[in-house]
Amino acid sequence: MSAVPIRDRALDDAVTVARDREDVAVGNEIVRHRLSSRLIHWSVALSFFVSVLTGMPIWTPLFRWMADLFGGLSVCRFIHPWAGIVFTVISTVQFFHWLGDMKLEPNEKDWLGPRAWKYLKYQGDDSEVGKYNGGQKLFFFAVSLGALGLLVSGVVMWYPLSFSQLVRELSILLHDVTFILFSAAIIWHIYLGTAAEPGTFGSMVRGTVTKAWARLHHPRWYREVTGQK
Repeated sequence: MSAVPIRDRALDDAVTVARDREDVAVGNEIVRHRLSSRLIHWSVALSFFVSVLTGMPIWTPLFRWMADLFGGLSVCRFIHPWAGIVFTVISTVQFFHWLGDMKLEPNEKDWLGPRAWKYLKYQGDDSEVGKYNGGQKLFFFAVSLGALGLLVSGVVMWYPLSFSQLVRELSILLHDVTFILFSAAIIWHIYLGTAAEPGTFGSMVRGTVTKAWARLHHPRWYREVTGQK
């Protein structure tokens, strides 16, 4: 019987630790997201995409074919607002779950400018990037604000007779614009988590990243967890 490779054994140990803990080095792996964090993240993602797939055929006949995935347009009209409520509730849980890690530090407030592009090209001095960089923190608050916008406008559209025509029209506009911006942001988020930064996606699947990944993308966090320079 062949021995289990040391690399695979270390990864298995790290995945086991990732069920309950994070910010822990295990062999060549670092636990980045414990199980509860990953479940919250994927629950938000699932409820968002159900909302999108049921909402787009309501939005325009161009996507009417999507209604067939759920049994018809009338089914989509029933599912969509409830999926939106689920998305909002889990997004709220996510907000408070990660809020403590998402406070902007004084040196992170320039992430809306050129610094973000330098980071994506691995340029500039980012030796003080912690577990989450300024761009990720700004994205977190933008997504939370977008979820609030979808909720407020969605409630008006769900109970249109309770509001004036002006409020209804403004809510439809807010809902549409927020949805478009939100969808574009999610596509960018998926790109960054897969093709742009290989190894990132695994942190939301098994909960771990390699030490090399952490040292490259989040060097201060790497030093804090491992005690190494």
